[in-house]
Amino acid sequence: MLRPHPQAHKDIFMSDRNASKGGEAPLSVVLGALRAAGEPTRLRLLALLANGELNVTDLTEILGQSQPRISRHLKLMASAGLIERHREGSWAFFRISHDGPGAALAQAVVARISPDEQVLVRDRERLAEVRAARADTAAAYFREHAKDWGKIRALHVEEAAVETAIRDAIGQKPVRALLDIGTGTGRIIEIIGAQADRAVGVDLSVDMLAVARANLAKLGLSKAQLRQGDVYALPVQPQSFDLVVIHQVLHFLDEPARAIREAARALAPGGRLLIVDFAPHELEFLRDAHAHRRLGFASDAIEQWMTKAGLTLEHHRDLAPPGGTRDKLTVSLWLARDPRVITDLPAADPTRAVA
Repeated sequence: MLRPHPQAHKDIFMSDRNASKGGEAPLSVVLGALRAAGEPTRLRLLALLANGELNVTDLTEILGQSQPRISRHLKLMASAGLIERHREGSWAFFRISHDGPGAALAQAVVARISPDEQVLVRDRERLAEVRAARADTAAAYFREHAKDWGKIRALHVEEAAVETAIRDAIGQKPVRALLDIGTGTGRIIEIIGAQADRAVGVDLSVDMLAVARANLAKLGLSKAQLRQGDVYALPVQPQSFDLVVIHQVLHFLDEPARAIREAARALAPGGRLLIVDFAPHELEFLRDAHAHRRLGFASDAIEQWMTKAGLTLEHHRDLAPPGGTRDKLTVSLWLARDPRVITDLPAADPTRAVA
């Protein structure tokens, strides 16, 4: 039997987390959530999903129970708002809820289960094994494609210099909600995620999401969420992010201006959009060998697209490679801001609150 944490005598609804907006709920909602959580297997599932996203196959392997049984438990908890579900191709991923009264209750319950409970210790050990296997698979994929990426990286300044410029542009202030469009290996979330309360990475490639998921799990960034989605139709709520990043993505697209408009749609009033890509160049081989659609972007073109998306360019910087630019790539950064302020939205607008 799962034993309560020594602090369980405290009312779970009085925790600091639940005191925040959204922690209260009607009695019927609270009762339904408690019923959904009040079963040993479901408590174990909650504890596991508090560590990050997992799919049904992962959970079946960890708990040693049948897939239909695990699926029924997950469906019940999702209906009660305790966990979140999202589809990625033919797979479904689950994580503990982060918004709404069900989230507050789920997180409070998990926080009060004794971490030394033997069944949970075994579950965490199996979780580590599953993640290790996932990391091996992701590493194999990365090795297979690393040669191509390495060739491109050799054409411009060191990644460390680019990442330093990204940090400088963003600054040290906390980020409430980060959206990384075309997340790839999850590197942007790795370097910015520590200062973000919430981070979401979107990528069309299931294989790349597997790499990102393994990388972020290794770093313990359980608060990061990964979603399969199209840059032209982002699977996120509009006006929900105070920082959106598009890192080395636009040159793969047929319609970069459209992608910028969609990114701007995700910005909360006052939010910022950071684009990192190449300045104009003449390396034609990148079209055929690496599927580049655009050979870089002029700064005035990016600024024009940002302006049409309702944004104001605040910062532009070029990072030229040493030894000239004829056979090398210049990395450019553009940082724009949504000029609206929160009071520009109607009082009744449900997207008023910044995520």
